[in-house]
Amino acid sequence: MSTTREKYGPLVGSIDEGTSSTRFLVFASKTAEVLTYHQKDIPHICPHEGWFEQDPQIIMDSVIETIQVACDNLKKLSIDYEEIVAVGITNQRETTVLWDKYTGKHLCNALVWMDMRTSSTVDEILEDGKKSQYFLQRATGLPVSTYFSALKIKWMMDNVPAVKTAVDEGRCLFGNIDTWIIWNLTGGVKGGLHITDCTNASRTMLMNIETLKWDPQLCKVFGIPESILPEIRSSAEIYGYIIEGLPLARVPISGILGDQQAALVGQLCFNMGQAKSTYGTGCFILYNTGTSMVQSTHGLLTTVGYKMGPNQPTIYALEGSVAIAGISMKWLRDNLNIIHDVTESGDIAQNVQDKGEVVFVPAFSGLYAPYWRKDARSVICGLSEETKPGHLVKAALEGVCYQVRDVLEAMALDCKIPLKKILVDGGMTANDYLMQMQADYCGIPVVRPTMLETTALGAAIAAGCAPGVEVWDPRKIVATPNDVFKPSISESVRDMKYTRWKMGISRSLGWEVEEKSRSRSNHLPRLSIDEDSRSGESPGASMAGGLFVFGSVLALAVADFLRTKRIFS
Repeated sequence: MSTTREKYGPLVGSIDEGTSSTRFLVFASKTAEVLTYHQKDIPHICPHEGWFEQDPQIIMDSVIETIQVACDNLKKLSIDYEEIVAVGITNQRETTVLWDKYTGKHLCNALVWMDMRTSSTVDEILEDGKKSQYFLQRATGLPVSTYFSALKIKWMMDNVPAVKTAVDEGRCLFGNIDTWIIWNLTGGVKGGLHITDCTNASRTMLMNIETLKWDPQLCKVFGIPESILPEIRSSAEIYGYIIEGLPLARVPISGILGDQQAALVGQLCFNMGQAKSTYGTGCFILYNTGTSMVQSTHGLLTTVGYKMGPNQPTIYALEGSVAIAGISMKWLRDNLNIIHDVTESGDIAQNVQDKGEVVFVPAFSGLYAPYWRKDARSVICGLSEETKPGHLVKAALEGVCYQVRDVLEAMALDCKIPLKKILVDGGMTANDYLMQMQADYCGIPVVRPTMLETTALGAAIAAGCAPGVEVWDPRKIVATPNDVFKPSISESVRDMKYTRWKMGISRSLGWEVEEKSRSRSNHLPRLSIDEDSRSGESPGASMAGGLFVFGSVLALAVADFLRTKRIFS
């Protein structure tokens, strides 16, 4: 037995491709600890108000680079990277890639999950309000929304000539980011696997959530040929092997989970009634409902939680998807210049006196769960002469917490059992002030593990427990120590603050008026592949056109006024 295996057990790699970055992490199967990782930021391309694109080739290049650098890091640590026995993939969900199966080139930039250009496509599917937003819910578990892949595929087919031609000629393949990555790692044009797992497929609006198969009737609704869709597989099985010439050649790829489902697994939420909340670019709360599909009547999504092998049961979850969380901090930094670093937000907010209650509803891309209002836009309410920059920072953090409470309230109504605690993970959870605020505003303990890489761990667990790999039993993994934040305010104060939030929500609705011509092909700046489109923009700067905080001019004027006061307390 090698020294590496004796000390750490077999190693498992995890590709974590998120909205803002790509990472490759290596876990020790003995302890589930991270031995090393490498991260590469991914630029956003924002050619038009509310449009969010990424270059699929940049994403793929970043995957290969992060694997190579992480393996080099292991060498420096005197750890044998050849002890990596399997690789799992977790990815930003819904983000849509279409490519040519003969050339391997993407046909246009990927449309990111938060992209809003499909608003008119939603109206077309709903026949301008004649059909309910929930008319496909029983088959898909989802409302018709700009969020999901089917709308993005249809828009690209309708508006990008290269896509339409490739579809007509039988050359087009569709995939979310997991499919794009595994197709390239397993051979690309030379026999690459065109597959996805059931968690990612459940976010397309094209898979029947009960049968876990592509549904011909759903494909017909959106006008999407089933021939472009990948094969649906379980979340844990040996799919194929990384090809020669790439880092970790001949290592099996044996786990795929959408990022939020991966966090559910990484948090060890294997029992019905357990829930987790991940705080990143957005915020996503998943509630394990076991083998039962709970069809929400309160604005939540029914989704596949995981399926740990071809012969294992399908575990379902209720999900509350919040579009804007961490990105609101970047907006305060990049667009209003109120903070210099997102890590200082907790200290700034903590030093603000309670005098002056400001409410910030961050509806940059409309409101997701439980409202599903694409016509909503961001509003800031309660400004006064006493308002200081710190009040806006605090209000932005509170906006994240209130959105989580909105979802938890809906979950309690759907499941009839209120949660007694919430497990948390993601980059924003490093902010102690935010976590305490979350406990205060929801009235339940917030439990934060000391090991925050739960999303990547979830993909590693799936890969490591796959039949034929089996380096660990997920139910025998010991949870890491955690920090617990308990509520510290009274119920009356909590409800008073939440009432103000609801007032802010009501004021955010109905701001966006659709332009029917917006989706037509004569409005396609920089969608084609060119050098200029690869330059990208910062996530904060990219939001400028889409913000309606009583008008962007007013927002900048307010920010300028606040900055002149140069006081954060």
